[in-house]
Amino acid sequence: MAETHLQGVEISASQFLDIFRHYDSDGNGFIEGKELQNFIEEFLQARKKAGLDLSDKMKAFVEEYKHNSDGKIGIVELAQILPTEENFLLFFRQQLKSSEEFMQTWRRYDTDHSGYIENEELKSFLKDLLKKANKPYEEAKLDEYTQTMLRMFDTNNDGKLGLTEMARLLPVQENFLLKFQGVKMCGKEFNQAFELYDKDGSGYIDENELDALLKDLCEKNKKDLDINSIPTYKKSIMALSDGGKLYRTELALVLCADEN
Repeated sequence: MAETHLQGVEISASQFLDIFRHYDSDGNGFIEGKELQNFIEEFLQARKKAGLDLSDKMKAFVEEYKHNSDGKIGIVELAQILPTEENFLLFFRQQLKSSEEFMQTWRRYDTDHSGYIENEELKSFLKDLLKKANKPYEEAKLDEYTQTMLRMFDTNNDGKLGLTEMARLLPVQENFLLKFQGVKMCGKEFNQAFELYDKDGSGYIDENELDALLKDLCEKNKKDLDINSIPTYKKSIMALSDGGKLYRTELALVLCADEN
């Protein structure tokens, strides 16, 4: 099925999703290693079979990842090379310029501070992005985008998007939340850490306290985190804060493993 979709001159949003899910065989939200090698091989065969040339973007992609066994791409990278009929994914991606902007956007749309963006919140988010870009839309199209977005990013099928799920809208190399995947703590450990770094017992962590926490995390997890990136990490995490006050629930989005 996915191989047939690859032969299309244009691929619909749902075919695109089928392709992504087919090659992301372990379902972790990325096509990597052997999965990526399989994709490239079958993609080249499918284009050839359909008598379609490779665009410059496709050639550059194949060149970059063909012999790269450590290669890893997300849904955004795939959207950049597949000829999707209406590439709304890239359109939304262009409206979010950085991790920091993404976090601020999240903060704005998770209106009930539940740690999730649910159907109506997601719809408002997409609606505002369309307005910001002066892109006309119909209500039915907005519903379709909302549902497709949920299908693409709702990895545990609970009908809502967690911060890490939604962050897949960012390209892999810009997705700073990915870096924190390997250092997340269980609830008990996270609460102890929060209390330890909330030195003045105010119930929130300020920028200096966050700085100390990140330095220690980087020291402990040199493989996952880069100590030179602390200013970037800090800026992005503080974008979740309430006027410089980072409450437990906000920091938990980044550092606490989801135990659902």
